[in-house]
Amino acid sequence: MTPPAAAASFRRHDGVDASPARSSRRRERSPRSWPWVAGVVASGVPAGVLWWLLAPGGLNLVTGDAALASGTNTEVWLPRDLVLAGLFLVAGCLVAVLLAGRKDGGSDRMLALTVAASGAAAGLAWQTGLLAGLWIGGPQDTSASVSVAFSLRSYPVLLLWPAAAAGGYFAISLLELLHRPRDRRADTGHRV
Repeated sequence: MTPPAAAASFRRHDGVDASPARSSRRRERSPRSWPWVAGVVASGVPAGVLWWLLAPGGLNLVTGDAALASGTNTEVWLPRDLVLAGLFLVAGCLVAVLLAGRKDGGSDRMLALTVAASGAAAGLAWQTGLLAGLWIGGPQDTSASVSVAFSLRSYPVLLLWPAAAAGGYFAISLLELLHRPRDRRADTGHRV
């Protein structure tokens, strides 16, 4: 006769079932989320470089105005932050659309991971833009103000990417819920 411990599934010392069949079923049910999270976080690097390329005080490809090329002009500071804010709104909405298209996009875990990854991507984009300003833009005399160098003055802008991702996903889910056809059984049950 086989002892009950050998006939049952393998158990680790902490009592968690570690049978190979159960763990393989768990892996089949939920796709791996780490490539998705890493992709969202890594998208902060091109967003930061794009911020430096487009924003006044950086390469200034949006306006091309030579008066807005230097950070010593205080009129540059607000548009520089607004360019980053616009990039974060677009990136957050794109992440929300891509999340809604995933098979496991509706899970609370994936939404939380995506919002956290979006926050990390925003921080990475900010630091990448600052680094691009130092390396490509050259040194600036920041004795008058730290904002003379390519920088971010309004730190709440960093919350726009995760907020747009969460808000965009909520809006997409709400629209899908509103456009879902009604259950016919529920309609026929109320008719006499």
